[in-house]
Amino acid sequence: MKITEIRIQRLMLELDPPFHAAWDPVPRTSFAAVVVYVHTDEGLIGVGSGDIMGGFEDFEHLFIGTDPLQIVDQVKRLETAAFHGSRYWPLEVALWDIIGQVTGQPVSVLFGNSTNRLRAYASCGELKAPAARAESALALRAQGFKALKIRIDRRHIDEGLAAVRATRDAVGDSMDIMVDMNQAWRMAGDIAPASDVPRARRTASALREMDVLWMEEPLPYGDLRGYQQLRAEGQRVAAGEMMRSFSELLDAMDHDAFDVYQPDVVLAVGMLRARTLAELAHARNRWFTPHSWTNGIGVLANVHVAAGVGAGPYFEFPYDPPGWTPERRDFMLVEPVRVNSDGDIVVPSGPGLGIQLDTAALARFEVK
Repeated sequence: MKITEIRIQRLMLELDPPFHAAWDPVPRTSFAAVVVYVHTDEGLIGVGSGDIMGGFEDFEHLFIGTDPLQIVDQVKRLETAAFHGSRYWPLEVALWDIIGQVTGQPVSVLFGNSTNRLRAYASCGELKAPAARAESALALRAQGFKALKIRIDRRHIDEGLAAVRATRDAVGDSMDIMVDMNQAWRMAGDIAPASDVPRARRTASALREMDVLWMEEPLPYGDLRGYQQLRAEGQRVAAGEMMRSFSELLDAMDHDAFDVYQPDVVLAVGMLRARTLAELAHARNRWFTPHSWTNGIGVLANVHVAAGVGAGPYFEFPYDPPGWTPERRDFMLVEPVRVNSDGDIVVPSGPGLGIQLDTAALARFEVK
């Protein structure tokens, strides 16, 4: 089998009203997505999505004519391309989709088949006042969620802590709560200073009193010693969602910097490398549960890896209605990825990733 063509389709969904992402200083009035199609000489087509694939045309020739089933060599090619360009992991997603079709198995089975469902946590994306966030938590609990993640703005720590306190008071011990500080990386152009260790320690102390399950990315990636300090003081920390290379994640592991490893398989290090990292994390009695804030195809790619390796204790489900809904997130799919009444994501059981594209939506939202 050979790759004959790689096609990239660019999509844009207008957001009205805008989505006020806590980590982005600029309200989002649109949501961009790419769909990558890998065609083969045997008629199979793999589908992937994730990062924007900027500049991929300079590297496309490295993959044309190669065997999509030789996945280790394909990942090595992607790593060399990523060094010189962008994050091209959506291509690996499409390759695994092909491998699943060839073998007649869901990709999760190829990755270990640890489970066919994942307990989800509602990953809230917007900043809300304490009463509003507590009310939303109660609504999430009624929908089956057993956990949620709350964002805290580094410029308004006290307000964020008040939202966490109001939520804990509202849900009691019926839900786990995570808190994301969004300090490890920046949106392009955001040059405001990150939180330092003393501020992170004070925040961590307050969160421990509220029985927060983990504190996410409280410091920049370069401050591994700061992460060590927080862990030594009893705060479970999570990070790694956007680390660009496998070696960066290994360095964090060598420093024993994180309790929870979160590389997104379509944004950080790809599916194969994430699986390896998950095995290493589990061997060291640490957690692995990937970041999944892209679109429905990216969510499914992370679902299959997470279900294969037995990620947990929860899987990230981007959801914060009315600002962020499955309909917005998964606008290119026939049916959005959803959580069932038990708060679980059921892994698609068909061959490959189980992606069902909405052809009408693809035509409507394609960027010409």
